[in-house]
Order: sequence, then structure tokens, then C-alpha cells
Amino acid sequence: MSEGTGLTDVSGRVWAPPGPVREGALLVVDVQRDFADPAALTWLDEADRDRVAAAVDRVSALVAAARAAGVRVVWVGLGQDPARPWAASRWLRGLPEDPSGDPDEEPCVEGSPGAAWFGVAPEPGEEVVVKRRYSGFHGTGLADTLRSAGTTWVAAAGLTTECCVDATVRDAFQLGFRTVVAADATAAYQEDAHRHALAALGQNAAVVATADALASAWGTGADGADAGRTESDSAEAEGADAGGTGAAAHERKVAG
Repeated sequence: MSEGTGLTDVSGRVWAPPGPVREGALLVVDVQRDFADPAALTWLDEADRDRVAAAVDRVSALVAAARAAGVRVVWVGLGQDPARPWAASRWLRGLPEDPSGDPDEEPCVEGSPGAAWFGVAPEPGEEVVVKRRYSGFHGTGLADTLRSAGTTWVAAAGLTTECCVDATVRDAFQLGFRTVVAADATAAYQEDAHRHALAALGQNAAVVATADALASAWGTGADGADAGRTESDSAEAEGADAGGTGAAAHERKVAG
């Protein structure tokens, strides 16, 4: 970020910059077809699908702003391996430990259409991290990759707020990175879950700001995306105040 440029959170508080632009990274979490495509979310009502779509639009705008500002963009996506199922997760969801072989049984199976980026995608040279669990830092070497690039702070956007965004942000914070969450560039499938997750993150692990505030602190705008925002989008982002504040890309495959 530009020296002396503050970051305004969703409550209006102005924070000292987390660090220079050259030391930052935008983590784009799980904006994949199985999690973001309305055609894959038919079990949600229209309003919830619209909220997810709005967040994906904001992610796209924030990625454009990061690139314009020279902020490193890192793509963190789920790539499940049916040969090595996550037994604890299957137990929690009431599924047998061994997968049935049905390709639709698990979301974002690595190499499947459902694991493809949706609405926004890496450019050549941008890092792509394949994770097997909720957090982008679990078993991936992401922390070492960021540190070797001189990264001291991260901003997170993507899906879903209360699950993989939350896990990734908390791990980043506990690993020593200063952290920011782009409130309106994240979404959960239930609005209450989104609001509660942002509130908890704002209390314990991150500055919660809008995508446009973050882009402004970088010295760029979020690509005019505010023009398509609705009052409900703005209110959703401000709800965090309750608690405080492509193939050419390099792909890092990791063990689960």
C-alpha cells in the first residue's frame, strides 16, 4: 500500500496500512464452479444464489484492482482426491468413509469441471495452490511460498466466508501475516453465517473492509464494480461491524 495511506474498515475506523503493496498478496479462495456457479447451487433459494453471484463479481473486480496495483494474486482452490478421502469430513456429513466412486459425491474433485475457476481465473504466472482441506495453508507450503516472496500481509476474498475463507484467514494470522478480509467479496450460503463469520474474524483475526476500501488503499479502484452494488450488498458487508472491525498458471499440488 502507498506509504501513509490508511485502510478504512466497515465501521469507519481507519487503520494503519498492513504493509507496502510489494509485500502484500490477495488470496482468492475457492471461487470454483461447484461452489459458485448458480447451476450448481440449485438447492439454494434465488436470493442466496444472487448473494453468491454478487460476491463473485466483487472478487473479479478486486483481482483487477490488485493486478493494477501490483499486489500479488494467489489462487487457492479445493482439489479433492477420491483416492485419499477426508474421512473426518465424510463422517461429519453422514457419508461412508470410502467414496462410492460417484463423481458427483464430492465437490471440486481435482481435474473435474466442478473444480474449475468460475467467473474469474488466474493469469499466466500467478500462483495456484491446490488444497485438500479448508485452509489454504494446511499441508500446502503456502506460508513458505509467501515468505520467500517477502509477503508480510494478505487480503482474502472468495467462498465461503464461514468455512474456507475463515480457516485460511485464521491460519494466516496465526502464522504471522497481517490479514484483511474483503467483506463484500466473500459470501456464505446463509446470510447469517456470513455476518457471524465476519464479526468473529473482525474480533480475532483480521481487519474487515469492503473491496472498494481495500482497492482505494492500494491506490486503485475496484474496477467500477460499485455501480452494480445494491443496498443489500452494502448492508451485508457492514454487518461485520457487529464484531469490530488458467492452465498456464503455476500449479502447486499438495498432499492432503
